[in-house]
Amino acid sequence: MTRVIGLTGGIASGKSTISNIFKEVGWPVIDADQTARQVVMPGSLGLAQIISRFGSQVLQPDGTLDRAALGSVVFDDPKSLSDLDQIEHPLIMAAIDKQLAGFKKQGLPVVVLDVPLLFETGLDQECDLTVLAVVDRKTQLERLMKRDHCTKAAALKRINAQMPLEEKMRRADVIIDNNGSLAQTRLQVARLVERVSQQK
Repeated sequence: MTRVIGLTGGIASGKSTISNIFKEVGWPVIDADQTARQVVMPGSLGLAQIISRFGSQVLQPDGTLDRAALGSVVFDDPKSLSDLDQIEHPLIMAAIDKQLAGFKKQGLPVVVLDVPLLFETGLDQECDLTVLAVVDRKTQLERLMKRDHCTKAAALKRINAQMPLEEKMRRADVIIDNNGSLAQTRLQVARLVERVSQQK
């Protein structure tokens, strides 16, 4: 039986670091962000629906989706954001389900679902265990501003748009504290891998 591990965390919480460690130990990772990019590739149904709703101003000159342009349209407009979600969400979920079914068919012991909005989308219901990456607000702000070259106000807006950390912590089975060094994160993940590997 394939065990499904759900991995999530707030923006700039170090979730990708944990995901990479899972890959290193041989656990396949289904990356929701990567899947989201695939369902809006040029020629896809997803991109056609986005152009139909938002117009060609959300395209790059090469015909690919301009996420920055789309973001500027939807983030201050709840109706537009809802419309985008209704286009992308079913396509992303179907693609994730297809990947998951493929790994289960192979009989792999563990598969990781790396999903930023794991609880918000209800994908935690597909998981045998949920893992949450956490950092303190100060660290999160600093990382996000540095990573995305944005202002403190813009970073705070993006953080506050997500489900509160306290709610995620209440719902998660395992919490990985990412405030320390990479070595400390690796140790926590190693303990989790050992625990999961011992369970039949």
